[in-house]
Amino acid sequence: MSGAHNTTTAGPHDNSGREEAKPEEARRDEPGSAPGRPVVLQVLPALVTGGAERGAIDVAAALHHAGGTPLVASAGGPMARELERWRIPHFTLPLDSKNPLTLWRNVDRLSRIIREHKVDIVHARSRAPAWSAYGAARRTGVPFMTTFHAPYNFSGKSKRFYNSVMARGDRVIAISEFIRDHILTNYRIDPDRIRVIHRGIDSNGFAPDRVSPERVIQLARAWRLPDGHQVIMLPGRLTRWKGQTVLIDALARLGRKDVCCLMVGSDQGRAGYRQELEEQVRRLGLEGVVRLVDHCNDMAAAYMLADVVVSASSDPEAFGRVIVEAQAMGRPVIVTNHGAVRETVVAGETAWVVPPNDADALAEALGEALALDADQRAVLGERAMAYVNSRFTRDRMCRDTLAVYGELMAERAAGNGGEGTGSGGPRQA
Repeated sequence: MSGAHNTTTAGPHDNSGREEAKPEEARRDEPGSAPGRPVVLQVLPALVTGGAERGAIDVAAALHHAGGTPLVASAGGPMARELERWRIPHFTLPLDSKNPLTLWRNVDRLSRIIREHKVDIVHARSRAPAWSAYGAARRTGVPFMTTFHAPYNFSGKSKRFYNSVMARGDRVIAISEFIRDHILTNYRIDPDRIRVIHRGIDSNGFAPDRVSPERVIQLARAWRLPDGHQVIMLPGRLTRWKGQTVLIDALARLGRKDVCCLMVGSDQGRAGYRQELEEQVRRLGLEGVVRLVDHCNDMAAAYMLADVVVSASSDPEAFGRVIVEAQAMGRPVIVTNHGAVRETVVAGETAWVVPPNDADALAEALGEALALDADQRAVLGERAMAYVNSRFTRDRMCRDTLAVYGELMAERAAGNGGEGTGSGGPRQA
């Protein structure tokens, strides 16, 4: 296929990446007759790391198990290898580009994939590739949907228009009620098109009884954790809005040297910000307390080392996967009071909730969390695990997303294609 490379060559597809004609043609003789088994093309910039990428792979695997046909298009990346496990076709296209000419060419490339693989639904997960996916879906007359992953900022009318593609779907998945409110506040869209589907975590992987002592010991040795020190952990890439500077200030106010604070996350090339953090640590005399330990590939084991997990974000979190994961591991958590926090924790029961950018309040909450005895920690942990496992599992997220696919398939079968048939959809406010 010109302009696309299919990385999967085995399984139910031949070496060209096209499905065997007979079963596909038989299924398509009556469009929409099998709403639970659609052909869905998910489109996103790349498969490197992140919540959108994780969600795309999880949903693709769930659709595969449900008997549907998942396809994924992106610029590629290490996570693409996970699709090979399920023999899910991946099409490598320059979907991470914002160049207008490339976006236009991607419309042609995606249109060819849609036609050749008889795609039923196009599902976009990021703005730049969403414009190409939107154009391709309208050109080919198939339903278009999006997952709205963040409260995208506006710096003018042009940026607002650029963002508006995420509100143009026949269905728009909001990853939290906070994001739903953001969409309704900033875009003209029929509320009935929005479905709130929280992100989900692997409840099998993020469970205390699934993490072996050997994994925890190995990580503790790699990080050279001092004996007898309580561990404070802030997971998240090193970027200013994640609040690392606020936590360092809070540690100075806490005034304890018998704790170890681990900031777990890559600087992703932000060397200047890393140096700023290191200088702040030196200036406040916290060299023996704070450690920047880079990316971790075994976060479940990492959480087991933590006595308290902190999310000090200065900007609202669209969902806050870290805090959900930490609660699933039974850890005490401290979060800042904005964004989706009101959905992902229960203040006073599963978490401490403090104002953003308030080092004094954060220091006070740290002192209280570190002072919990074993029984108190056990009660809090049980509450947190029960809360997360009843609301934020990967299985629930996938099931609800597949239900949205089913809605679109049923509408298409009934002849109510909506935006997928070229109605134009909502416009930005």
